[in-house]
Amino acid sequence: MLAAIPDPYKVLGVDRGASAGDIKKAYYGMAKKYHPDTNKDPGAKEKFAEAQTAYELLSDKQKRETYDRYGSSAFDPNGGFDPSAGAGPGGNPFAGGGGFHGFGGFGGGFPGGFAADINIEDLFGAFAGGARRSGRGKRGPFQEILVGEDIEVQTNISFMEAAKGTSQDVVITPLKECGTCKGDGLKEGAKRSQCRQCNGTGTRVHMMQGGFQVAATCDACGGAGLIVPRGSHCGTCQGNGVVRDRKTVRVDIPGGVEDGMRLRISGEGDAPPTGTAAAPGARTQRGDLYVSIRVSPDERFSRSGSDILYTASIPLTTALLGGEVQIPTLDGQVKVKVATGTGTGDRITLSGMGMKKLSGRSRGFTSNGDLKVEFKVAMPKYLTGNQRTILEVLADEMGDKTARRIMDIPRDGAASTTEASSGDAKKGEGFLKSAWHKLMNHKKPAESEKSNEKSSKKDSDSSDGKKSD
Repeated sequence: MLAAIPDPYKVLGVDRGASAGDIKKAYYGMAKKYHPDTNKDPGAKEKFAEAQTAYELLSDKQKRETYDRYGSSAFDPNGGFDPSAGAGPGGNPFAGGGGFHGFGGFGGGFPGGFAADINIEDLFGAFAGGARRSGRGKRGPFQEILVGEDIEVQTNISFMEAAKGTSQDVVITPLKECGTCKGDGLKEGAKRSQCRQCNGTGTRVHMMQGGFQVAATCDACGGAGLIVPRGSHCGTCQGNGVVRDRKTVRVDIPGGVEDGMRLRISGEGDAPPTGTAAAPGARTQRGDLYVSIRVSPDERFSRSGSDILYTASIPLTTALLGGEVQIPTLDGQVKVKVATGTGTGDRITLSGMGMKKLSGRSRGFTSNGDLKVEFKVAMPKYLTGNQRTILEVLADEMGDKTARRIMDIPRDGAASTTEASSGDAKKGEGFLKSAWHKLMNHKKPAESEKSNEKSSKKDSDSSDGKKSD
């Protein structure tokens, strides 16, 4: 009876949250390290087989989910799925998909399981130079496509350029097809010869543990079946078929981009090397250019997503009485009203005056964020005599008993001897404060007349009384 399959995550040295790309990279590393053709260690074959089994399981989304949920108990020792371990009403989820029943098409069993759907061409294509990203060479039904590497650059823009959008020129040095050999890597008059490693077939057959055979792309010719003889390489590109070229690319940056965003310009990356390991008639595809955007901070505005934040400083009197202030926006100055009694930290929102939104359509609503204005009341650090007098009077009128007073003037307006002997500023303060109190304590004319009439009548009655006596 065979033992249960080992933990595929531990075999490949990845964690359970690893992406498909990380798993594939780890598998390629192990396969290259323990491949029987390059590693003669007695235990290399076993480790190579374990890596294949682990990758077969983790590269299949459904199988990986099943393993994550039920563990190795979901798979019987022969490589099949045990429905009693939790397959559910649907039975064996791998039925008809190759399962863990060996490598189809080559005969012989493989202890521990090996998937028929592993792309051996993809694996060994990576060993042959790394440029071959997809395709099956001459043996597959699809034409081989060689894809070049991507290029990454960085550009800096201002806050306003990020808001409005701009265009930037970036200088890159991508690989391009060699003009001397037209990409074939040969000097003039030279021809390729048949690969001796695979006898021109483009594939090599490897004997694995258990007696079964694995056919893989020839790493000597990259599956082309032909090689460039020694001394026949192009002198300009050294047989690679590509050379470096300095180029300026105009990049259109849309309004609304944020710091750290990347823009992709298709087909502006490296051309793939086509000289040494390219199959005749293989299609080529350039990589892409990725432009990383860095946005400089602005002295006035800060940003939160598509919203812009601005702090407006207003005088104390405007905060108390209300009024209007000028506010800068992305499109110039605008006037906004300040409500009576506005305090520090109060906010107003100017809808649609923020950054452009990159995602989604407007659907009848604004396609811009908002401008949020936060008020900050500017408190005076120093007061003139008149300003202090007015504020002290205001404190009196508002019944503020905690405010500190400097002036001590009676409400009838008569200043004390000490105040009378003070300077002109003190006299001015006393006059204003006294005038204010006189104004507030002054009775209405009608009330004064009534009071006078009552007083006269009382005096008259008193006089008549005396006469009668």
